[in-house]
Amino acid sequence: MFSFFKKKSPPPVETTAQTSGPSPQRQVADAPVVDLATASPAVPAERSSWLRKLSLGLRKTGSALASVFTGTRIDEALYEDLESALLMADTGVKATEFLLSDLKRRVKEARVTEPAAVKALLVESLTALLAPLEKRLLIGQHKPTVIMVAGVNGAGKTTSIGKLTHHLAQDGASVLLAAADTFRAAAREQLGAWAERNTVEIISQQGGDPAAVSFDAVSAGRARGRDVVLVDTAGRLPTQLHLMEELKKIKRVIQKADASAPHEALLVIDGNTGQNALAQVRAFDDALQLTGLIVTKLDGTAKGGVLAAIARERPIPVYFIGVGEQLEDLETFNAREFAQALLS
Repeated sequence: MFSFFKKKSPPPVETTAQTSGPSPQRQVADAPVVDLATASPAVPAERSSWLRKLSLGLRKTGSALASVFTGTRIDEALYEDLESALLMADTGVKATEFLLSDLKRRVKEARVTEPAAVKALLVESLTALLAPLEKRLLIGQHKPTVIMVAGVNGAGKTTSIGKLTHHLAQDGASVLLAAADTFRAAAREQLGAWAERNTVEIISQQGGDPAAVSFDAVSAGRARGRDVVLVDTAGRLPTQLHLMEELKKIKRVIQKADASAPHEALLVIDGNTGQNALAQVRAFDDALQLTGLIVTKLDGTAKGGVLAAIARERPIPVYFIGVGEQLEDLETFNAREFAQALLS
């Protein structure tokens, strides 16, 4: 799924970051733009396995929604029960109002008389709502493509970086990691373990300045001809204003190393946190102008509807969703697949 060009990555090397001034700008020829989701078609059996995992992960949400359609009549009681189920799934008020209005319109136009058929129409309505979130991460327009990754502690940020690195490295991209999470204990070691596991290079500095580490990583990525530089930033809460300012500083310093960077600003959110995830999206988007999301831990939760809330209130593309701890449990987001899994 992530294949775009084949070459072996270099052995893992940890480079001590040097605090230096910006390097002179130089012209870098653009590589062909590649869609990570379509460059190498997925094997149907693999996608089917993924969809089964997704359906199981969203089972609690799906069960609550499916129970609404077990009656024999389409009436206001059904819509009221559906409204409650959607709100309990953290779909949010605005998205719930949209879905109910759109669903009633579809039911009227299709002249549906059976509650079970309403469920299929809800899949269509939810798919339409989520469709704007369906976008692919492109690698190759810039060399290196600089990807800055943020998120609160516990959302799975560093693990998601490791999984993304694995896919990129396995399919031939040369990746350089930047250990700019210098606030959390053992963060450098955790990212270093992922670098060793994926056989990629890492730029780090014990107790160093996050912005300086990021600057040196981007500079090194350009000098060494790497395809991707992934910058792991410290996990933080939106209420920690000094740390949010540090994020902005990292972005500004990255731009000194490459005026066009960062090319992607991703936020990792925990799908279990419901409406808190939406609050995080708002705060980090205001600070970084997010280009994409990675939604993790969509397993065992009854709050899978939060993507609908994001789609309605802050429609930032969802590049990947995760339903487990395995490397293959991070997959590209597909609106219809998600809607079907949520209501299966």
